[in-house]
Amino acid sequence: MTEKELMLSGLPYSAEDLILLRELNATKDVIHRYNALLPSQEEEKRAILKGLLGAIGDDHICINQPFYCDYGKQIRVGKRFFANFHFTVLDEAPVTIGDDCFIGPNVSIYTACHSTDPVERNSRREWALPVTIGDSVWIGGSVTILPGVSIGNGVTIGAGSVVTKDIPDNVVAAGNPCRIIRKLKP
Repeated sequence: MTEKELMLSGLPYSAEDLILLRELNATKDVIHRYNALLPSQEEEKRAILKGLLGAIGDDHICINQPFYCDYGKQIRVGKRFFANFHFTVLDEAPVTIGDDCFIGPNVSIYTACHSTDPVERNSRREWALPVTIGDSVWIGGSVTILPGVSIGNGVTIGAGSVVTKDIPDNVVAAGNPCRIIRKLKP
């Protein structure tokens, strides 16, 4: 398997692989162009996002600048997607976001995992786990979503939370670590 195939399979891969590094830099170039556009250049921004992201649900997508991601192609967003300023997605694994989702400012989604053993970590081998967010979800400002997490439908995640584990449908959850505060009617 190539290092990219290993990465997308959730297996350990070399983060120093030249092909992956070229892809990362190509994506950074696209992101730089996106972030340099005037906020009023809506059509140009949508065109870049359509080419950058793996899939978008419709033309009603808004990602305020600045926006950052590693590859882009592993990110899929549903219909009527909105993300506020400083949305960061480390998409070494798939990141799937449903319809009618709202992302607050300074939200980070991480899929990349690193060993806690310093020797192993310094080898630059890592792995990645997917993140899934359901429909009609609101992620408050400055939330961090860690690798391997699934967030259900109809969920609100409170500002400043660190989501370390799966969150079921129709709840309000908050805190560090994020935990269910109350259940909502479906």
